Amino acid sequence: MVTKPAERAADKSQNGDPSQHPLLERPATASPSAPVAAIEPVRRSSVWGWLFAAAIIGAAWYFRSHWLPWAMAHFPNGAAPPAKRESRPIPVRTATAQERDMPLYLNGLGTVTAFKTVTLHSRVDGELIKVAFTEGQMVREGDLLAQIDPRPFEVQLEQAEGQLARDEATLKLAKLNLARSQELLKSKSIAQQQVDDAQAQVQQTEGIIQMDQGLVDNAKLQLTYCRIVSPITGRIGLRLVDQGNIVHASDLLGMAVITQLQPIALVFTIPQDDIPRLQKQVQTGKTLTVDAYDRDFKNKLAAGTLLAIDNQVDSTTGTVRLKAQFENEDGMLFPNQFVNARLLLDVRRGVVVVPAAAVQRGPTSMFVYVVGPDDKVELRNVMTGPTEAAETAIDSGLVAGEVVVTDGVDKLQKGAAVTTREKEMSKEADSRPAAETDSTSVAHQKESGRGGAN
Repeated sequence: MVTKPAERAADKSQNGDPSQHPLLERPATASPSAPVAAIEPVRRSSVWGWLFAAAIIGAAWYFRSHWLPWAMAHFPNGAAPPAKRESRPIPVRTATAQERDMPLYLNGLGTVTAFKTVTLHSRVDGELIKVAFTEGQMVREGDLLAQIDPRPFEVQLEQAEGQLARDEATLKLAKLNLARSQELLKSKSIAQQQVDDAQAQVQQTEGIIQMDQGLVDNAKLQLTYCRIVSPITGRIGLRLVDQGNIVHASDLLGMAVITQLQPIALVFTIPQDDIPRLQKQVQTGKTLTVDAYDRDFKNKLAAGTLLAIDNQVDSTTGTVRLKAQFENEDGMLFPNQFVNARLLLDVRRGVVVVPAAAVQRGPTSMFVYVVGPDDKVELRNVMTGPTEAAETAIDSGLVAGEVVVTDGVDKLQKGAAVTTREKEMSKEADSRPAAETDSTSVAHQKESGRGGAN
């Protein structure tokens, strides 16, 4: 059947010309079949769009009609469902509360100070002819340390003794003349003036002899100064003057330094806030013990007793100085040595003690995590006492023998199951041999298979 042009125009006016659609505009050079190919993607995209919209509407209907009523019934306050707890116990470190005596200390940084320090000086000028000590030697009081040439002083002594002998002879003659004058005066042979002159001559000669005796004693003293002896018992330091040098009494450095080491003192400071506690113990008449430690507070060097408390507080540092005495029989303390001092202030008897790391600070009180027999933790409020080093005293809330958590508390909550890290390590150690055995057996089987294949 042949379609007329008028009928074709009527069909286009009724059904619409696809080429007139705004989305299906075609180029002027397009072929007559182009509109048909462009209609197909538009239809497919419309179908997928309707399907996507239907899926969203269905999901919204399910959320509103099913999940939302269930959530409101189970969580009326709007809280989110709790996360699923890990069934595996939390590894922690624990410690057992102990009942024992707890010492309380006051710590301070101090300096070792010698009770006596002597610098050896010569009291006369002369040549040093002998050094009788070894550097670093322990010397005792009265030991000979150095010798200065004594010959000039021996000569001075001989001169003084000779002058003394001459004046003594003069005095003897003056006394004889006085005796003759007194006899002649009895017979009125001489005048009284001659007798008085003889008496004055005797007294004058006696004064000269007294001066001569002083010169003799001074010469002997200068001679003794040629021998330099130790004035105290202690350790002598390094030699500052060698043998053969001329030493003088005016030398500033001296010849050597001696320090007393036994006993020895320690001067250290404590905060002024601790003075009332210290005074309370001192007023009872107790002898307080002081221990000296090295800088790292690891090695104890010596033990001594508190000797004195200073009479004023240092306003610049807010501390007061204390002085302790140590016997120092082993010589572990040296003058000017910096050490840490620990003053034993008091001892609390029979208190429950736990590591300080086990005590946690809450909003209203202190608490600890106590591990029960079922390996579950319990939050326990406690009243704490003083803390010394890494230990804290518990006044109430805990008894001796209970196990507390010291490490891993940040992951805990009330009722949580825990296991000690020691147990975890032992389990790993037990599992390692089995795994090694299995790997060894597998390797052996492989080797056997290779051998069989060969």
